[in-house]
Amino acid sequence: MKDMEPTDKPTPAAPRLGRDAMVAAICGAVVALMVGASYAAVPFYNWFCRATGFNGTTQVAISAPSSAPLARKIAVRFDSNVAGGLPWKFEPEQTEIEINIGQVVTVYYNVTNQSARTTTGQAAYNVAPLTVGAYFQKINCFCFTEQTMGPGEKREMPVVFYVDPALVKDSDNDGLNTITLSYTFYPVREPAARPVAASEAGKPKDNLKGNL
Repeated sequence: MKDMEPTDKPTPAAPRLGRDAMVAAICGAVVALMVGASYAAVPFYNWFCRATGFNGTTQVAISAPSSAPLARKIAVRFDSNVAGGLPWKFEPEQTEIEINIGQVVTVYYNVTNQSARTTTGQAAYNVAPLTVGAYFQKINCFCFTEQTMGPGEKREMPVVFYVDPALVKDSDNDGLNTITLSYTFYPVREPAARPVAASEAGKPKDNLKGNL
């Protein structure tokens, strides 16, 4: 009886390569989707915070409340901070005031650029407790735009705000006596370019007299 000679069967490589390519493509698509979602999440999160007051984000009002201020009073404290890399001195003129809920109030922060060069900063803000964010309404604030200051420049920056009377109907804020408004200025490395006003564009340096 003849011995059977062993034979090696070749392993099909093509199907395995196809599977590997498919897995790599799926992984790449998942990574791309996650990166895209992370970028999309930033503007969505900012919009969500402004719309709901989540995480103590204050609201933006275009006018004073239509109703008269309430008799109930509340204390508002003012906090100020400057992040590293921005050579500014930043502090409120008053650290605490007492106001009526619904009363429109203007307060001021003093800012000094302590460096010998022009610098730009942008203020981030929130209020505490975090449940008050939806009721803290700002009509005007330096935090809405970047602030550029020359060497040694000093500036008085106003904040116009009120506490929405709807606060008193929110059971989560029963017994609330104090709100803290906090700002932190961060350095802006590449300030946004300011467009030239239409009235200034092409304006001659010397005023020309008209025909007599």
